[in-house]
Amino acid sequence: MPENVEKCIGVKLTSLEDLARFASSMATMGHGTYIVHFVENGAHVYGVFAIFRDYYKLYGLPLFYHIVLEKPLEGNYLVLDSDEAGERVNVSAGARPGRVSIPIINLERKPEIVEV
Repeated sequence: MPENVEKCIGVKLTSLEDLARFASSMATMGHGTYIVHFVENGAHVYGVFAIFRDYYKLYGLPLFYHIVLEKPLEGNYLVLDSDEAGERVNVSAGARPGRVSIPIINLERKPEIVEV
């Protein structure tokens, strides 16, 4: 990687539910959204790339919102379902019709632009 390429700023979230809520809000705004997964020092990192637009004089600040888990999630989609009773986050083998289903993309290794 060229030396002059800036890294994303890592923003650690507290739960899988926070990651699902963030990713689903991006998806419902029409952004092509996916969750990346990689292993770093034996831990499983799941996250979403985002741009914090118009940060003072900068065009955008690259951020990587993520969680760190001891074990991998068992599935290919993070599914968020919410109604009057509350919200439920599930991991599924496939997309679920009528619910926000965010694909999980498994990476071979941590991208060089990510700080976690």
